[in-house]
Amino acid sequence: MTANATSTIESIAKSIAPELRTLNDRIFLALTSPNDMMNGIVRDYLQKKGKQIRPLVVILSAKLFTENITPKIISAAASVEMLHNASLIHDDVVDESQLRRNEPTINGIWDNHIAVLVGDFFTSTALQLANETADLRIIGTMASLGRRLAMGELDQIYNARYHRLSEEAYMQTIDHKTASLFVACAEMGAYAAGILDEDPRLCALRKFARNLGLCFQITDDIFDYFPCEDKIGKPAGNDLREGKVTLPLLSVLLQNDAPHTREMLALVAKERLNTDEINRLMQYAIANGGIEYARNKMQQLAREATDTLNSAFPDSTTRQTLTDLLTHILRRSN
Repeated sequence: MTANATSTIESIAKSIAPELRTLNDRIFLALTSPNDMMNGIVRDYLQKKGKQIRPLVVILSAKLFTENITPKIISAAASVEMLHNASLIHDDVVDESQLRRNEPTINGIWDNHIAVLVGDFFTSTALQLANETADLRIIGTMASLGRRLAMGELDQIYNARYHRLSEEAYMQTIDHKTASLFVACAEMGAYAAGILDEDPRLCALRKFARNLGLCFQITDDIFDYFPCEDKIGKPAGNDLREGKVTLPLLSVLLQNDAPHTREMLALVAKERLNTDEINRLMQYAIANGGIEYARNKMQQLAREATDTLNSAFPDSTTRQTLTDLLTHILRRSN
């Protein structure tokens, strides 16, 4: 992450610091239990929380419609943050990850059994928080979100296992596994602010959030082509190691005139790749413009997102803050 990107996300968080303090107090209270072991795990986990981009989207989406950040909005933001964290905890179990962003995972400190139970506890807490809003639309959004996230992971496994190489399949996968979460955040913020389903601004906000989420995932996929373990907690080439062909390589493989395409397709079709083969594929993608293609795709999505937001909402501090958040996500890939 660049210094400018870091300062952007820090300034965004600072602009809603009181709301974030209330959010984190609510999360801690919701996760407090009679079990001392669970409380210790929760305290340790919350000390290592990330940038909290998803609850930021909930709060900022609500602020597009109201300056009164109510307990309902905070509960909605806490709910989606809990579900997101539950998915990360379970992902670490599935991937047998001992570290996340250079910090020990719950399964790395304890074991898979405890980590799965903690993830389940976070999931049930997310549903409780959604229920606190007493808004069936928010509860429904949370319910459908869990389904979409699971489908995104299954799409990714299916694409890798059966070598489904198309940009359409890739975009569908990241729409489910990543963008759906950002769309849910925007919806929940708007619903918690009292917006009706037929309000045309809600459709525009969904489109902005979807493109925001797509950009977020593409930046992660670009990261995988460079050694930056200290930034995101995984080694370069990890996606290919798991059989995932993401946009930088995919865009080159789909070029009819790219050199050595048949040879590279044969590598991708292998059940398991060694380190040398992974490096060859990565260098092939970089040398043939795959990184530039992915970045251009992000820029296109970002322009669409900004145009949509600007056409639906008048100029305001909150609208600018959401645009700044999009800028932060784009700069993550530099």
